[in-house]
Amino acid sequence: MSRFPKAPISTPGLSQSEIERVPIRWRTRTRGPTMSTDLKLGLNLGYWQRGPADATALVQAAERLGYDSVWTAEAYGSDAFTPLAWYGARTSRIKLGTSVAQISARTPAATAMTAMTLDHLTGGRLLLGIGASGPQVVEGWYGVPFARPLARTREYAEIMRRIWRREGPVTADGEHYPLPLPAQGRPGVTGLGKPLKLITRPLRPEIPLYLGAEGPRNVALAAEIADGWLPLFAFPEKIEQMYGPSLASAGPDFDIAAMVLTLVTDDVRAALDGVKTMLTLYIGGMGARDRNFHADIIGRMGYADAAAEVQELYLSGRRDEAFAAVPDELADGISLVGPAGRIRERLEAWRKSPVTSLLVMGLGDEPSLRTVRDLVLG
Repeated sequence: MSRFPKAPISTPGLSQSEIERVPIRWRTRTRGPTMSTDLKLGLNLGYWQRGPADATALVQAAERLGYDSVWTAEAYGSDAFTPLAWYGARTSRIKLGTSVAQISARTPAATAMTAMTLDHLTGGRLLLGIGASGPQVVEGWYGVPFARPLARTREYAEIMRRIWRREGPVTADGEHYPLPLPAQGRPGVTGLGKPLKLITRPLRPEIPLYLGAEGPRNVALAAEIADGWLPLFAFPEKIEQMYGPSLASAGPDFDIAAMVLTLVTDDVRAALDGVKTMLTLYIGGMGARDRNFHADIIGRMGYADAAAEVQELYLSGRRDEAFAAVPDELADGISLVGPAGRIRERLEAWRKSPVTSLLVMGLGDEPSLRTVRDLVLG
């Protein structure tokens, strides 16, 4: 059954405007509420902080315990693909995902080649998550324009899929990634580029594609062109309200793979403080004062005043006060923290949400992996 039926929806007795106000998981004529009782479980490792972090033993434990996937990330340190090759060589079943590979770091052709190669080497286990990042990283680190990220993402995805399908030499006439590169108006371009076809036959011509997205328009793009969506901050009770219209065009197998900070501990206060520390950084410092996508999403969750206060305090150097301004309710809502019983209760909200995969972050040992496995998968 499709979790996100394509509009218009045929439901006797209701107008289209009334249908649109019905929670997504209830939009069916023949069945009751759809709940994510079959949640998939993934392990999100993020990116390295201080240096190489070989999590091979942890990834192998996750595979043994039945985790569906392991994910890596990149910012302006370790890249997302190389660790997956390392872990892929030391595992046999677990899927390997990027959450996310930044599109400004590579051309569409370069990412398509890397993804195809890694998918071959790992027996078809790659899940390719891509994202636009933000202007601070895109223009400050990669030195390329950030403008029109949605249009860039659309072109990027289309070119990669053309490359993988190998239906002929690849051409593209988009504004951002034209192929071959035309010489007109581009000093130094020879105009000698020619359309080329991928030499190697991909193991899979349709590698699963995920988009990291936060804004409603970007989420709508994910629902339209991708196989899944990677939300960074997800508050399960608020997803339908925030993104229902954006997700309306998603197909029946669309995977909402939410990244969730998960800490198994008896010290709930310390765990929530850990979540608040992360939120303080993202709301306060991961963006400009007037352009911070993370602060925007927290605002859409209903915490606009708190987000504005956190950002103002953080940018003025008052980090401790910024931390204190992050609501406990927000930190608790987007995470799974505490002893097993508390996490079990909180999981019910995730099961009732449109989320289909939980990508847990923060687990560093096999006992914690096992506890979360037992809670999520039963």
